[in-house]
Amino acid sequence: MKKVICLMASARKKGTHYAASRFMEKLEAYGNVKTEMIQLDDYRIETCRGCQVCFAKGETYCPLKDDRDVLIQKMMAADGVIFATPNYAFQVAGFLKIFIERLGYALHRPQFFGKIFTSIVVQGIYGGNEIKKYLDFIGSGLGFNTVKGSVITALQPITESEKRKIDKILSKQSAIYYKKLFKFAYPKPSLFRLMAFRMGRTSIRLELTERDRDFNYYREKGWFKADYYYPVRLGIFQKLAGTLFDETARLTSKSRHT
Repeated sequence: MKKVICLMASARKKGTHYAASRFMEKLEAYGNVKTEMIQLDDYRIETCRGCQVCFAKGETYCPLKDDRDVLIQKMMAADGVIFATPNYAFQVAGFLKIFIERLGYALHRPQFFGKIFTSIVVQGIYGGNEIKKYLDFIGSGLGFNTVKGSVITALQPITESEKRKIDKILSKQSAIYYKKLFKFAYPKPSLFRLMAFRMGRTSIRLELTERDRDFNYYREKGWFKADYYYPVRLGIFQKLAGTLFDETARLTSKSRHT
């Protein structure tokens, strides 16, 4: 049985809640999936102060004592995660943006490998595609296997015609998501993700020290000597590209100090 959770960024049970609920219903209808809707407004999430303690010492040293870790534990216990948000002022809703900022350390130290991610963005007229791209990028940055999100366009009240369009979009998205839930969860990285890892880890090795949590985390995971975040067989081209990315990061670091 796979567990999928949806972090709901809207406090109103209107369009976004409707779309996310339909998505979860479709997943459960396929079988062997248990879902949970999580209203972010039910949790206390304080605004990041930018102190960077989580970067330097670790997330456990964050001075903000709220429900962040409760939500992270739910994400870690799930096989799949969904971010659902309305389009507010051409960005994600505030509840979700605040939570994403509190996950900043996990963009430095990705930890959601083997889990599946997607997003649902609900808009009235325009701007949702950029939000979807942003959320897909965040999902990949956190380590998830990301299924491209969807953009739902509907005004209130939702008409029957709009419901049919929504259903068609969510049927396609949920089918892809469900399939990935039950596939091998550690695929070969794309060239972009390989570049992000190799240049990032080389920069951390050269620019940071044992006083920094990022440095110690990468060393503990064995990432300074690894081809990628998790064991994977790279092709010849990817191996050459990885070496090039390492060298590029090394030269960039050297130029900063000369």
